[in-house]
Amino acid sequence: KNGGHYVKECVNSILSQELSSFDLHILDNNSNDGTLEWLQTLQDPRIHLYPSAVSLSMEENWARIKTIPKNEFMTMIGHDDILLPHYLDEMERLIQQHPAASLYQAHYAFINGEGNFMRFCLPMDEHQYGYEFLACHFTRSMESMGTGYMMRSKDYEALGGMPAEYPNLIFADYQLWIQLSLIGYKATTSRHCFNYRIHNNISKLTNGEQYQLAFEKYVAFIAGLMKENEKIKEVVEKYGHGMLMYYCESLSHRLLKTPRDLRKTTVSDFIQTCRRFAADLIPGQTFEPEKVFRIRIAEKLDRNPVGRTAFTIFKKISS
Repeated sequence: KNGGHYVKECVNSILSQELSSFDLHILDNNSNDGTLEWLQTLQDPRIHLYPSAVSLSMEENWARIKTIPKNEFMTMIGHDDILLPHYLDEMERLIQQHPAASLYQAHYAFINGEGNFMRFCLPMDEHQYGYEFLACHFTRSMESMGTGYMMRSKDYEALGGMPAEYPNLIFADYQLWIQLSLIGYKATTSRHCFNYRIHNNISKLTNGEQYQLAFEKYVAFIAGLMKENEKIKEVVEKYGHGMLMYYCESLSHRLLKTPRDLRKTTVSDFIQTCRRFAADLIPGQTFEPEKVFRIRIAEKLDRNPVGRTAFTIFKKISS
C-alpha cells in the first residue's frame, strides 16, 4: 500500500533476477500515491497485478495470497525490501542441494530508509529443524524477518497461509516458519541474497496492546505444539523462562509508551498475563517478573499519569 519510491526499487530488483523464469504477483492495497499507476505502466508478462478496490487491513491483504495462482515454489516480499540479482538462482541451487527441506532462506543485510548498509544479519546454520528454529528464536540467537523465505506453495496452502488472526501479523511469520520447518527442515545459504529495510515499519508502529494480543496468540500456538512434539516441549522447558521474561519486559515498556486511551491493558495486567503464560509453558518453574528492575519500574510508572508522561518524554529524548 502506497509503496512510493520503495516499491519501484523492490520491483526492479525482482525483475533484474539472473534467473528469469518466475511470476511476480503484486497485491496492491488501494494505493493512492501513484503506486498502482506506475505498476500498470510495466510491460512485463511475468507481472500479475491484483489491485483492491477498497482499502484492506494488512491481515486481509496478505490473506489474498491464498487466492492467487502459484508456481511450485513461492516467496513473499514486502514493498520496501530488495532482492539481490542472484537471489532466485541461489534459491534454486539450495533446493537442488536440499530436496528434503521444506523451508529455504538466505543470509541478508540490513539497510536504512535511504538504502544505506547498516550491518549483516546474525549467522544461521545451513540445516535447521523446527525445534532448533524455535530455540534460536527463544534465545534471540537468530534474526528472522518476513522476507527471503522460500517454500512449496502446496505446503503454504495446506497450512492455511500466513495466519491472519495475528494483529498486524506480528508473530504470524514465526508461526508459519516453524510450521513449515517442522514438515522437513530449513535449509539456509550463507550467501548474502537480499536487503531488509529498517525504518518506521509495522513492527515499530504497532501499539503495546496489539503487540500483547499477538504475543498471546503466539504463546497459545507454542503451547499447542508442546502437546504434539516432544522436542518442542524440551526447547520450551529449557528456554521458555528467558523468552517469557524478555517479552514481559519489552512489551511492558511498549505498553507504557502506548497512551492509555489506546489500550485497555495496564502493565500490571500484562505481568499477570505473563504469569499465566509461565504456568502454561513452564509449569513448576519459578517465574517472578516483578524482581526484574525494568519490569518493576514500568509497572510503577504506569500507575500514574505523571509517571507515564515522564517515561514518554525520556524515550523521545533518548531516541
